[in-house]
Amino acid sequence: MSEHAHIDPSNKKVALIIAILALCLAISETLSKAYQTEVITKQVEASNLWAFFQAKSIRKTSTEIALESLQATAQPNDAKAEELIKKWSVAVKRYDTEPETGEGRKELAARAKKAQQLGDVANHKYHNLEISSGMLQVAIVLSSASIITNVMLLAWFAGGLGVVAVGFGLFAMFGGAFLI
Repeated sequence: MSEHAHIDPSNKKVALIIAILALCLAISETLSKAYQTEVITKQVEASNLWAFFQAKSIRKTSTEIALESLQATAQPNDAKAEELIKKWSVAVKRYDTEPETGEGRKELAARAKKAQQLGDVANHKYHNLEISSGMLQVAIVLSSASIITNVMLLAWFAGGLGVVAVGFGLFAMFGGAFLI
């Protein structure tokens, strides 16, 4: 036996494949976590907007009940009652829609639905990137196994799986935009 074992040049190529797969895995995992955070953020935003919507609905309903009660019991030519009826009628309309501030019920519902939709897109991207990450992990294991066993077919399969995983990750990042 010689002191220096012969290094198979194909092992260097497989090591390069492993390095590239690991880089792609790191990118995929980082983006996946970013989308996971986006999902949570959009869920919180949508929940907050729906809570605000419910508060506006309660205010609107309470004001409508007070308005109807006042209209039913107001005496003719009661200036104070007429002033309140006018004020509460304006408030009921404002609770329903307030385009200048975006805080009417209609605007809040639209904003909440948009936040939910963006959260759904981020969730779709997150899950697809997680699948891509899993495929890249399997490809790294197969590449490592090819070095140990000297079965180059495993390296070729790992490279192919890595290409599919990267394609899947690219689709996750750029192909999910159609859901918006």
